[in-house]
Amino acid sequence: MPTPRRRADLPFAGYLEAFEGEPVPSGVYDTLSVDGREFDGVDAGGARFVECAFSSVTFTAAKLPRARLNDVWLDTVRWTGCDLTETSWLDVEMVGSVLGGVAMPAAELLRVTFHGCKFEGVNLRFAALREVTFADCVLREVDLAEAALHTVAFPGSSLEGVRLHRARMEGVDLRGATALGISDGHDALRGATISTSQLLELAPMLAHALGVTVRDR
Repeated sequence: MPTPRRRADLPFAGYLEAFEGEPVPSGVYDTLSVDGREFDGVDAGGARFVECAFSSVTFTAAKLPRARLNDVWLDTVRWTGCDLTETSWLDVEMVGSVLGGVAMPAAELLRVTFHGCKFEGVNLRFAALREVTFADCVLREVDLAEAALHTVAFPGSSLEGVRLHRARMEGVDLRGATALGISDGHDALRGATISTSQLLELAPMLAHALGVTVRDR
């Protein structure tokens, strides 16, 4: 299981400068440190964040559609009711954070790691996740319908009421998940790897998805 980095471990830590303003649409933010800030209703669609660090930051009803995050580190960040539609996440690490009621349809996540994060009612429909790890996370009522997952792992994470309708999986490893609560789309598990105990747990739902009738007499 990957170990979360500290701010001091970041290769760009020595270049960070404090950010005191508010992000604006299409703004470019490079090597900035954002600490203990609250952004309520901020509009920064299309903004780009490069080699930035966020600590103890709250985003409420923030509008960041099509924003890009490259080499960004986020620690104890709370996202509530935010619009992250079509955002791009590249080499991002998020630690001990909460995402509640967040819209991320058609987002693209590449080489992203979540450590000890909580996802509540997050919309990831049509999203593309590649080389993404959810370590010790809780994913509750997360919508991954029609999403594409490639090389995604869930070590120590709990899935509760996750939607997988028409999702596509390749190289997805679910063996480390502590719970596989899938509300629909069990047939989308094609391309995923699960453990024997998980197979026994999922067997009734898989049979139903395949139209198999199980009857002893």
